[in-house]
Amino acid sequence: MLTLSQRKIKPVRIIGPFQKFLKKMVNGSFLLIAAAISAVIWANLSHDSYHQFWHTDITFSIGEKGLTKSLSHWIDEALMVFFFFSVGLEIKREILVGELASIKKAILPIMAALGGMLFPALIYAAINYNTPNASGWGIPMATDIAFSLAILAVLREKIPIGVRIFLTALAIADDLGAVLVIGLFYTNSISVNYLLIALFFLCALALANFLWIRLTIIYVILGIGLWFSILCSGIHATVAGVLIALFIPARGKYDTQTFVDKVNAYLERFQCRGECGYTILLNKTHLNSVHDIELACHDVETPLQRLDHAVHSWVSYVIVPLFALANSGVVLSGINFTESITHPVALGIICGLVIGKPLGIMTFTFISVKVLKTTLANGVTWMHLTGASVLAGIGFTMSLFISGLSFSTPEIIEISKLGIVAGSLISAVLGLAILLKGTSKG
Repeated sequence: MLTLSQRKIKPVRIIGPFQKFLKKMVNGSFLLIAAAISAVIWANLSHDSYHQFWHTDITFSIGEKGLTKSLSHWIDEALMVFFFFSVGLEIKREILVGELASIKKAILPIMAALGGMLFPALIYAAINYNTPNASGWGIPMATDIAFSLAILAVLREKIPIGVRIFLTALAIADDLGAVLVIGLFYTNSISVNYLLIALFFLCALALANFLWIRLTIIYVILGIGLWFSILCSGIHATVAGVLIALFIPARGKYDTQTFVDKVNAYLERFQCRGECGYTILLNKTHLNSVHDIELACHDVETPLQRLDHAVHSWVSYVIVPLFALANSGVVLSGINFTESITHPVALGIICGLVIGKPLGIMTFTFISVKVLKTTLANGVTWMHLTGASVLAGIGFTMSLFISGLSFSTPEIIEISKLGIVAGSLISAVLGLAILLKGTSKG
């Protein structure tokens, strides 16, 4: 039997932030697919139990005052706030140090996102012009970043990293646009009093950020207040998630150079005569140095990083799959498939996702490159961009979310879900085929 000192420690493979983000998105997408399939099976085996379970009323009350909503509404308006919070943190990170950090770097994905939102909305609006269902124009506008990156992950090293970065930046800019659309156009009535209370909490968050307060609990308390007041104001509560994220501090307690100096000083304590030993428990100085290094790592890490790490796994592995399970239950039995898929709502969504998304992205990308003189990343071809823009037509999560805000008739909601699933599947297959073709030519 080997002793502790004889055991070899396996080398740790170091991966960057983008690779970690990609890995979580890809792994989470498999759970998302499983949840969506489970929802369809459940809804078709027992539609009544599926409907009754997710529409069970749940009340939260303090004293005589209470708030009652169905289970599916609590998922949409409370748990999904964490999804939008995670999106907001990614948006802020990209604006500060990522692909949206400078005007030159941001123009291309922002232009692509604008085209990818405008064309699908126009196509849906044209097909559903002057009908009661015209309000669903926002459904085909958004890109599901988890699914689209999961398809790219199938190709792994066969495509340039620039394609993944382009699609990620595009989807993040797209998400920001979708949040604005939800806040501006999918709000029925506004309560001025609660809106003023929300403004107070928003100012408090801004002040906490300005004063460089790094205690997470402060932002949690203010964030809950902002979420509740926005929920009661009439604006969809998920908007609060992005607003809170934008005020999370992105600076640590001290800068990188101070951190390096401190860690180097602590490492100096590890000078040993001969071997240092197989465990730090043998040396109190070593043990204290490790604790000091741990504290230094905590102090240099930003609250934005900490919260992103804390929330992202819950969002990818629990919240979004739970949302899919509650909202993806398309009832296939007893419906006329041909009639449903050719319904103006389903047709508008499918054409918006499959045709409008890539057409808008490629048109605005071409304008950006030719007119604004932006450049493509090394190794990225127009064939790669075409495949990525088709993949952007996978609008599953956000499209389902906006669908629930657009319609109130169960029949139309079912038809819209069918259109979302069909459009997303077609986009996934076509996008993968185009990228495979582009790869084989390269």
